[in-house]
Amino acid sequence: MEQHNVILIESKYIYSEIMKKITIYTLCIGLLFFVISCNQKSRDKEREVFDVSLMNQSANLQLSGKYEEFIRLNTEYLKKAAKMKYQGGKALCYLNIAGVNVSAGNYEKALFFFNKTENDLINSENGYHKSIFYNDYSLYFSHLKSYDKAIKYNDKAFYYLKNAKETDLVKKLLPRLYVNRGIYFAWKGWKGTSLKSFLKANALENSAYTNCMVAQYYLFMHQPERAGLYITQADKKMLSQKTTDVESLWVYYTMGYYYNEVNNLDEAEKALTKALEINIKTKSTYSSHISEVYKALSDLYKKKNDENKAYYYLEKYMKEEGRLDSERFATMNKSTDDFISEMKKESDWHKNDLPLLIALSIAAITISGIYVQKIIKNLRAKKRSLKQETDELKNYVFNKKMKEITELARKNDSSFLKKFKEINPDFINALLAINPDLENSELTFCAMLKLGFSSKEIADYTFVQHKSVQQKKYRIRKRLNIQGDEDIYDFFAHLKKQND
Repeated sequence: MEQHNVILIESKYIYSEIMKKITIYTLCIGLLFFVISCNQKSRDKEREVFDVSLMNQSANLQLSGKYEEFIRLNTEYLKKAAKMKYQGGKALCYLNIAGVNVSAGNYEKALFFFNKTENDLINSENGYHKSIFYNDYSLYFSHLKSYDKAIKYNDKAFYYLKNAKETDLVKKLLPRLYVNRGIYFAWKGWKGTSLKSFLKANALENSAYTNCMVAQYYLFMHQPERAGLYITQADKKMLSQKTTDVESLWVYYTMGYYYNEVNNLDEAEKALTKALEINIKTKSTYSSHISEVYKALSDLYKKKNDENKAYYYLEKYMKEEGRLDSERFATMNKSTDDFISEMKKESDWHKNDLPLLIALSIAAITISGIYVQKIIKNLRAKKRSLKQETDELKNYVFNKKMKEITELARKNDSSFLKKFKEINPDFINALLAINPDLENSELTFCAMLKLGFSSKEIADYTFVQHKSVQQKKYRIRKRLNIQGDEDIYDFFAHLKKQND
């Protein structure tokens, strides 16, 4: 009996020791999980702070046109992300640089950084990172006028944003996805879906920018009365809210577009001039927007019958569009070359698949060729139309100036020769090449003959006798070595043709 009690006591002691150890182990494991959890939360918080700080600062610098500060900031954060071993952070830095190159029209450089971003996000489970990547990628394709691809990547951006953790960055991105969606659908001609997207964006954000985008939709649809309501709201929001330089530029452009449509030309000129002023500050990061402002100014000055300025801004528009078109073609060609290069690499790895790869390469080249030819055809038609418009403006400006100069000659105005030289420098230079000693009075007389004035008209306008004009003609013949059997008016016409 006593032995039984001893065994029982020992058993209880062993059981008690085992339970103590289990309790200690449980506490240790729990503490370990707690520490890991805290570290995970701490790391997640650190990364969230990184994202918010980087994206907000980058957006402000880019929208203010501060390119050097923008690049410096993203370089610093790239180093910081590397120390943190934060692939997503590196991806955001590359994405920011890709985005600024898209906005500036440097599409080939943008593609390089998009590829680096995509590589860093391959294994990412961060919905916001993937959403903002696909949003910027969709904008890239919209700049290339490939709206089907832009819509495809916009859809992906929405998909990943819905699965993202709700943060301030996510809330800020959502309305912009709707704005971009509205733009792509408008260009595709899907009016209903486009308007719904713009209205949804405005309901979520209600800023100067979103109001102006709804106004742009109505202007695009030739409904200026509806656009006016949103223009008023955009103007109020721009005054009451903090609006970035680039977004202010876009609002002023839209206002100028609207006022031009309703023939309030003075207000249109004020708004578009403000847009130009802002462009000086932001052109290093958002130069792709300015071509539309140039075109709007050209249209405005045509309405105001100021053909000189209309022609000037039309030339600026064509130059900027030409630059962007060159960037688009360079990017498309590089993309095609890269694709073919990848196919060649694959053919080395899979010799049995060579016929299929050759077929795919040919298909890719053919499709790219058809697409490029279609774009080239559209661009040529656009350039023909713009060239015709430019030539008409140029001729109108020249004829208008010639009328003004002719009127100065009729009035015997002292500024006649100076104005004539401005529009016909080659003619005056040709005369001086024959005889450098010609006096201003002689050049003035030649200019009047060039304009086709008869001897009687010259005598009347310069208040001299007809005989004096005939003597001047004789003297000019000698000074310019004009043969006696050559008509003096034909000589001057031929002289102009020689120096055109």
